[in-house]
Amino acid sequence: MSTYTFQTEVSQLLHLMIHSLYSNKEIFLRELISNASDALDKLKYLTLTDEKFKNLAFDPKITLSVDKEKKVLIVSDNGIGMNREDLVQNLGTIAKSGTKSFIEALSKDEKNSNELIGQFGVGFYSAFMVADKIEVESRKAGEDQGYRWISSGDDSFEIEEIEKTEQGTTIILHLKEGEEEFLEPYRLKSIVEKYSNHIPFPIFLESEEEGKKQEEQINKASALWRLPKSELDEEAYNEFYKSISHDNDDPLLYIHTKAEGTLEYTTLFYIPKTAPFDLYRVDYQSGVKLYVKRVFITDDDKELLPTYLRFVRGIIDVEDLPLNVSREILQENIVLTKVKKASVKKILSELKKLKTNNPQKYQTFYQTFGKVLKEGIMSEFENRDLLLDLLMFKSTKSDEPIDLQTYKDRMKEDQKEVYYIVGEDADTLKNSPLLESFKERDIEVLLMDDEVDTIVVPQIGTYQDLKLTPVNQAELEEDEESLKKKEEEFSELLLKLKELLKDEVKDVKVTTRLKQSPSCLVYDKDDPDLMMQQMLKQMGQSDLPQVKPILEINSYHTIFASINKEKAYNKLIDIAPVILDLAKLNEGMKINDIAQFSQKVTKLMEQSLGQ
Repeated sequence: MSTYTFQTEVSQLLHLMIHSLYSNKEIFLRELISNASDALDKLKYLTLTDEKFKNLAFDPKITLSVDKEKKVLIVSDNGIGMNREDLVQNLGTIAKSGTKSFIEALSKDEKNSNELIGQFGVGFYSAFMVADKIEVESRKAGEDQGYRWISSGDDSFEIEEIEKTEQGTTIILHLKEGEEEFLEPYRLKSIVEKYSNHIPFPIFLESEEEGKKQEEQINKASALWRLPKSELDEEAYNEFYKSISHDNDDPLLYIHTKAEGTLEYTTLFYIPKTAPFDLYRVDYQSGVKLYVKRVFITDDDKELLPTYLRFVRGIIDVEDLPLNVSREILQENIVLTKVKKASVKKILSELKKLKTNNPQKYQTFYQTFGKVLKEGIMSEFENRDLLLDLLMFKSTKSDEPIDLQTYKDRMKEDQKEVYYIVGEDADTLKNSPLLESFKERDIEVLLMDDEVDTIVVPQIGTYQDLKLTPVNQAELEEDEESLKKKEEEFSELLLKLKELLKDEVKDVKVTTRLKQSPSCLVYDKDDPDLMMQQMLKQMGQSDLPQVKPILEINSYHTIFASINKEKAYNKLIDIAPVILDLAKLNEGMKINDIAQFSQKVTKLMEQSLGQ
């Protein structure tokens, strides 16, 4: 017998499980049955595609049995099975990226533990909520040696060699005191009916009556996605979602499609309520399983849907594919390409319907997945218009986010462009000096406060022939001749400011965009703005050259008007750095030296009092 130590993250997770973070413990059985179903899926595929397994006698099933005297619940399957290496890998480690940060989040947020654990999909370990010792006996299909894995949920587990006549896995749960309800046949039946009725393999319950062993099938064993919609209710869809996603919450939306004709396929897609923990990881786990004529092919193909729909969970079942199709062929297969194309259109269309018919529910979806949806703008050309209709933005005239169509419908009669401003915080943007001219003209401006907006929004270009224009590049009707006169009138002041601020700004100009504020910062159209600079740094480009902004001043503001009138340019020595720092603060930027800024403001206040 060999002893192994659990991966640190597994030990932490077991500690959380044993202290019952799940509010309803019964889902441990759903998780074990789901794992058994996956094992049967994998072996079924091999018996149909691999010569080595084609003659294997295979009658797939999952069996539940109890021993009330020993307080033992047994869950067994005759699927693919595991050897020693598989047991160590599958039951001793969590081979997922981001595990450490996930466990930390889980430990800090006990309130949402159920949802977090479900998203992560660590089903087997949930059995330690009801068992103080678990034995797993397994033999891998095609191999002769069997193994037993044993653990009491502490820091270690043991593995020993055993004799096992049939391939597959048997999980023996030694139940804790007080968990005897899971030894009752009626209780097991109700759990299976609730969570696993449509697992596509038969689930049997073994029981003993009057000394005779009986075996009863307790699920329908029909692939739910293959059933007509008329035979399914919302509860059936919701429970099937939970069984394939490990989520403990109902989905936000489900989309069931059966296509017949030249291309035959069935899809059942779900939109979760909460974001998968790996949503923003490059190595995210695909949530869509591919079947061919009910035979499981893969759940690890990110090509089944575009990356901007990576939050979607569900099933694609295609009729016209060979069972032994390779991954390389999958990516180029014309049938699958057509199914993917139709599926994307269907999902986006259903989301658009949701937006129209249930705006509040759509807002819930968009708050969770809107940022990911925006990624599609950079890669999706065929469904670009559909995607654009789904985007929502905050606005200077609306407490709730609005879509581009709503903005267009509310535009001023003579307005030719959609105006927007990008920054980190909508409240800061709403009060930006850059919006003063727009407020005066009663022109609505979209507030883009997602970090991806800096990259995504310029990619949109136009919406229904309307150009999307950032406010700092907007050319509102101005008196050019008057502006030119102002530049001449303030030329000496501008030169003095440029000299004083040459290390921090690219240029200093007079502007007419300001109405109340003394100054603002803009960027040259060829330079990345503040949000873009921050995003580039987050992407690892830490050696970016300094990008200097342009300082624009309001020549009508008392500060500049009085200095220019009196030719008191020496006053700018104290005022210029403060003006620049205030402009930075207005744009949500950090100032270089807070203590120095405070001292200069204090000095200016003292001067104003004649001190």
